[in-house]
Amino acid sequence: MRATMIYGAGDVRVEDAPYPTLIHPTDAIVRIVRACVCGSDLHGYNARTAADPAKAMGHEFIGIVEEIGSAVHKIKVGDFVIAPFAYADNTCEFCCEGLQTSCLHGGFWGNGDVGGGQAEAVRSPFADGTLVPVPGPVDPSLYPSFLALTDVYGTGYHAALKAHVSSATTVTVIGDGAVGLMAVLSAKRLGAERIILMGRHKVRTDLGITFGATDVVAERGAEGIARVLELTHGVGTHTVLEAVGYRDAYDMAVGVVRAGGVISRVGVPQYDDAPIGRASLFGRNITLTGGPAPVRSYIEQLLPDVLSGAVNPGLVFDQTVSLENVADGYRMMADRTALKVIVRP
Repeated sequence: MRATMIYGAGDVRVEDAPYPTLIHPTDAIVRIVRACVCGSDLHGYNARTAADPAKAMGHEFIGIVEEIGSAVHKIKVGDFVIAPFAYADNTCEFCCEGLQTSCLHGGFWGNGDVGGGQAEAVRSPFADGTLVPVPGPVDPSLYPSFLALTDVYGTGYHAALKAHVSSATTVTVIGDGAVGLMAVLSAKRLGAERIILMGRHKVRTDLGITFGATDVVAERGAEGIARVLELTHGVGTHTVLEAVGYRDAYDMAVGVVRAGGVISRVGVPQYDDAPIGRASLFGRNITLTGGPAPVRSYIEQLLPDVLSGAVNPGLVFDQTVSLENVADGYRMMADRTALKVIVRP
């Protein structure tokens, strides 16, 4: 079969790889129908060195179950499944608390002996705990929205949920990438009436308005902070959903959050040090939360509205490439000529 590997910055290759086989009785083999490129994939794409070992890529995919192990009882051969970006047994104490990204036995696709999702097939550990079957006949027009459920929709929802977004809270979303736009959608679904989207790519911010943003702030840094404060009569918003992961985005979050408010970070931090002391968070009673989204705990909550057409998170996908041309997908996203790219095996 064909699978995607990364060797260094900008060096993405599609190579021959052994077709996956069952290793443990809890495994399943999934033939991948669609995958995609994630914004977090670009961190390695932009900065990985040639000295780093090659790595299998892809953690967002949907597909059809081809084979199951003897201990798999909930998932059946032929099921169309959504795979969250982290696999988990869904039975350990953390999973039972809804924190599958901290599963005591789980992990992330493309690590160790578990392949990546930008491939023709993959072995899923803990199939019963990891994979979510889609009920009934599957409409291919919903593939993009199913893909969004593997990561970006659940991650945006996690940001809003951890911040306790409601009809009583104002919201600033930092970042107009797919996760930021899904944070807008999620904040709207949770009842927020004032949602300020900080982003400077008009095509994306226009989509953000479609999803529920009431204001767009294109400025960055101190100018962006000043603009949000102007829009909120100098006090900022109750919640800030930071979907970028860079230090300047964190600094803007600190600058626009209201006293007593919440900063919820779901952009993977590309920094180790940031202010959390008296002048930044402590003195104003700011709560800092967020983290890797346990999307496995959200898929079944969010899926019915996708199936009914009440929401269309798949709108964040604006390009499709074949698996053989996946490097073009990385390039388009790195160059900001694509918002999010579907990969078709």
